[in-house]
Amino acid sequence: MMSDRLYYSDSSRTEFDAVVVEGRRVGDRPAVVLDASAFYPTSGGQPFDTGTLGEARVIEVVESESGEVLHVLDREIPAGQPVRGQIDWVRRFDHMQQHTGQHILSAALDKLCDARTVSFHLGAEVSTVDLAIPLSEMEIAAAESEANRVVWEDRPVRIRFVDEAEAAALPLRKEPDRAGTLRVIDVDGYDLSACGGTHVERSGAIGVIAVLSAERLRGGTRLEFVCGGRALRSLRRFREAVAGCIRHVSVAPEELPAAVERLQADAKDQRKLAKGLQERLAGFEAAALAAAAEEVNGRRQVVQAIEGQDQNGLKAMALAICSNPGFSVALLSTASPAVAVVARSRDVTLDSASVLKALMTEFGGRGGGRPDLAQGGGLTGELGAMLARTRELFGKGQA
Repeated sequence: MMSDRLYYSDSSRTEFDAVVVEGRRVGDRPAVVLDASAFYPTSGGQPFDTGTLGEARVIEVVESESGEVLHVLDREIPAGQPVRGQIDWVRRFDHMQQHTGQHILSAALDKLCDARTVSFHLGAEVSTVDLAIPLSEMEIAAAESEANRVVWEDRPVRIRFVDEAEAAALPLRKEPDRAGTLRVIDVDGYDLSACGGTHVERSGAIGVIAVLSAERLRGGTRLEFVCGGRALRSLRRFREAVAGCIRHVSVAPEELPAAVERLQADAKDQRKLAKGLQERLAGFEAAALAAAAEEVNGRRQVVQAIEGQDQNGLKAMALAICSNPGFSVALLSTASPAVAVVARSRDVTLDSASVLKALMTEFGGRGGGRPDLAQGGGLTGELGAMLARTRELFGKGQA
């Protein structure tokens, strides 16, 4: 049985009376079919409504392959029982703002930029429209301004039902993908689109349409946008973020981009300076370690825990030592989990990668490398035990 979809003619309806026609299952949840329903099922890029049917909570609404509206519940309701449905208005109205806002934004993009909307998705935080062509920032801004002009004109948004012959005579923005009677959303002469979703009664109820971002996608453009209450929440988040940045750099809001650029340049200079100092320090430490190396089986061996160096620093030290002949080197950080670098001089036959692999087998972590140089991280053993095991592996000439 096909339910009477009450939202088709009145998107603002939040209460209704109905009778349970049939019980179903959707996954492991009970579901019911009603003789009439104001609940919107997920369809056309718009998510489902939530609310209640009597004492049962409606946790999802889906459309079956045969077109029935299935209300997924948190408890069973027997067939034949009368129920009162209650729609979560906050969620419904949010979806109405976003969906009608999308119609107007897509129409503005089509009229001003000849940018056809390929798809629409109404997300939990932001919505997206995918457009068939790439757009410039100037074009997007112009369409955004045009869309908001239509919103602020507070135009009536009408629901019309037309047959195929009538539809063929209408300037629909998009070719309908179904036959038979069509439900058309008319934004007072600005946009005509076949749509089964829920919409506001006047464009002014959208409040504002704000495009948050644009990205190139498959030769076209994807826009992220928000409307109404979502736009207000986004503004608050941006305002808080900007205020937080301003507190740290002590500049006016309009000077913030330049201040960030200066900070980035300063940070780049500081990183370059720090890298140079680290390399010099690594060279000094490497020379000291090489001078104090142990003599084992005719080769010099350095197995040490090093404080204050990251993996790059340990690697620089190991390579500096191994630039001299006859060295086997294993350097571990003192931080936990530890990073490790194993290296050898060209004239030494030790397989550094096998040594590291044996250490990771025993103490965890991930990494790899070549016979002359291997490095990894995430080793979680006791530092003394890891150093002792490394010496054992060096002593065996692990290959």
